[in-house]
Amino acid sequence: MVDHQSRLAAILRDQESRILAEWTSLLAKTSRGADRAETEEQARTFARLLAQAMAQDATGEIDGPAWAKMRDMLTGLSAARARQGSTPSETATFIFSFKEPLFARLREEYRSDGEGLTRESWTASQLLDKLGLFTTETFHRTREDIIARQQHELLELSTPVVALWEGILAVPLIGTLDSERTQVVMESLLQRIVDSGASIAIIDITGVPTVDTLVAQHLLKTVAAARLMGAECIISGIRPQIAQTIVHLGVDLGSVATKATLADALILALGRIGATVTRSAPRA
Repeated sequence: MVDHQSRLAAILRDQESRILAEWTSLLAKTSRGADRAETEEQARTFARLLAQAMAQDATGEIDGPAWAKMRDMLTGLSAARARQGSTPSETATFIFSFKEPLFARLREEYRSDGEGLTRESWTASQLLDKLGLFTTETFHRTREDIIARQQHELLELSTPVVALWEGILAVPLIGTLDSERTQVVMESLLQRIVDSGASIAIIDITGVPTVDTLVAQHLLKTVAAARLMGAECIISGIRPQIAQTIVHLGVDLGSVATKATLADALILALGRIGATVTRSAPRA
């Protein structure tokens, strides 16, 4: 077992230039849209690390310390290709396509030893399958991380905190208010209160389609958190249907100032900070 595996490592090392030449030629045909120079550099690194790892650990188990550099290389490759928009199949094909030039060299080395060729081919196939699966799994984890980050960024974009006046902030909410989004709203609002020293925050729910018990609880949590930071909240956008729903649900908003429109809430907020807005005579 050790002998034929050790010979595979030697073949990888001694035939590296031929294997690379055939592999990069094959990758040029199959890696559509990929940067050719980058792909060739990745191929050279893979072939070198594969030979090194096999020389140190020929068991075929890629979880060992001898395979650490290879795992790091494949993790970086998968992450880069996930960001570039490659598919999992395209990424895994990078590894699996290595079989063709490698098997061609094995057939030359074992042309008079059918049993040895079978053993070496099976060992190499199993090893490359493991590396390909590792690459695919890493690709999926990276893609999931990218999607999660993009979702968080979209949540932040959908819950802006706007400075309406000196000391007055507004959070216009549009769409459904769930637990995750409430957390983003709360974090953004509290941070802006700290940064600006605002004393009043207007939470406008004009764009929130429905208000149920859960949404009301989320609003009250945000109001309570803002108060702990020294800012009072005004909830605007209370439509007749929402008012009836809140009363029906028995939600107590008695300690929170509410207004029908954002304009009304702004007037109230200005009054609380001692500011007034007057209408000037129209220009002639």
